[in-house]
Amino acid sequence: MRVLLAEDDDGVAGALTEVLYEHGHLPTRVRRGGDVLARHRQADLLLLDLGLPDLDGLEVLRKLRAVSGLPVVVLTARGDERSVVRGLRLGADDYLVKPVRLAELLARIEAVTRRATTPAAPASRTVVAGDVEVDLDARRVAVGGVEVRLTTKEFAVLAALAARAGTAVSRQQLMDEVWGDAYLAVSRSLDVHLTQLRAKLGRPGALTTIRGFGYRFGD
Repeated sequence: MRVLLAEDDDGVAGALTEVLYEHGHLPTRVRRGGDVLARHRQADLLLLDLGLPDLDGLEVLRKLRAVSGLPVVVLTARGDERSVVRGLRLGADDYLVKPVRLAELLARIEAVTRRATTPAAPASRTVVAGDVEVDLDARRVAVGGVEVRLTTKEFAVLAALAARAGTAVSRQQLMDEVWGDAYLAVSRSLDVHLTQLRAKLGRPGALTTIRGFGYRFGD
């Protein structure tokens, strides 16, 4: 896979380039946001640092999304919630904060690429994590083949996570999607519904808490 790496730190870029090569990818390193916008058509995925010398990475992402659906994984030292949420809202497929384990980075790249290249099923969209199955169209959930009854809100929370399986989803995103507006939603309501969901599913590994950010369904 052709990976466009936007990173101005030579040490970080060298390490990432080496590990990408070792795992069968073809990395091309650029230092500037302008280079990303000029060369994105030659890549299958973009690894984007936000601290670029000419353009802020979030601005690069905004400009890129106006012309391309290229899968983007943000890899940056900028870990404050506002930047993370803004990056995801601007269209990043995943957001990782440095330092990151290389094995996790490779897994996230594979997951983002898989989602980007897998065509949507024509009928039912079913997401599976272990023995937990979420049928997004039929609004059914089964654990070990046994149907689990959820309230409308519980299913809405689970569906929002399952639709992005393997990807971290911020609390603000969840509240925006389920309650319509994160600022009008009561944060405690989300906690209560997640607690109920975990109890009904009985699978602690299915829903992972990303401390200080949000949650993830599946691996």
